Amino acid sequence: MRRWLRQHRYALRVALRRLLTQPFSSLSNIMVISLALTIPLLAASILVSVQPVARDIPVSPEITLFMKLSAPPSAANSLAERLRRDYADDIQQARVVTRDQALEKLKDNPSWRDALAALPGNPLPDAVVVTLRETENFSGVATTLAQSWQQLDQVDKVQLDSEWVRRLEALLRFARIGLILLAGGVTLVVLATVFNTVRMQALTQREEIGVARLVGATESFVRRPFLYLGALSGLISSAVAVGLASLCLFPLNAALARLARSYGAELELHLPDRLDLLLSLLIIVILCALSARWSVTRNTRV
Repeated sequence: MRRWLRQHRYALRVALRRLLTQPFSSLSNIMVISLALTIPLLAASILVSVQPVARDIPVSPEITLFMKLSAPPSAANSLAERLRRDYADDIQQARVVTRDQALEKLKDNPSWRDALAALPGNPLPDAVVVTLRETENFSGVATTLAQSWQQLDQVDKVQLDSEWVRRLEALLRFARIGLILLAGGVTLVVLATVFNTVRMQALTQREEIGVARLVGATESFVRRPFLYLGALSGLISSAVAVGLASLCLFPLNAALARLARSYGAELELHLPDRLDLLLSLLIIVILCALSARWSVTRNTRV
């Protein structure tokens, strides 16, 4: 056990020495890998920050039927009963929102209170809010029902309230797939950079490696410093990438805060949680070590 630890300590010291003896080359490679890793890290930060907001939005498809202003007060209740009876398989709930209730709700909003106080009367119509049952093709069903109900008597306008939420979910699914593809491309860039770095080191040390083999050094002993070199490059680059992404989030959050406040909302971008970051860092380190192993094995064959 002591011998094994001693060999690994030696390999780690050799790897650190090789990094420090060529500071410009090492720094250039680390910056290339760090910048490549920062891009998917920022994309992941945006995705994980937006997902909770999308989950908090009610996604049950709702259709609002606005009655004509000339319709009698009982028309909305009659229409709600008719919809519950004729579309029982499609409707989960149908509730009436009177024009007085809608006006009171708007008055609760300070942005609307002063404007509504200046009006001589209530300009809002009665409305029937229909919540549909969730089905596999609920978006298509909702569109069909909305078009059909638009033709009903006493109905002035039909509004499908939740269609934009479905588009947001589709956009998030697209973003997740794009992030996976981006991460795959960045991984190839990182592996190629580490492979080339170790290749140059192996070619530089080729005579030294040959002498070590002649005096009885095993292949594991020869490869071990290069594996540590690749792993250290991945570790340092990942840490730098996290730092760069954190710095980039400051101006992004400042600009996003101004935009969100204009819509009366609050949204802040943040990095993925620590467990995900540690898992990603571990994966990068392992991949860099494997790339280094492949490189040194390929470029130091006798």
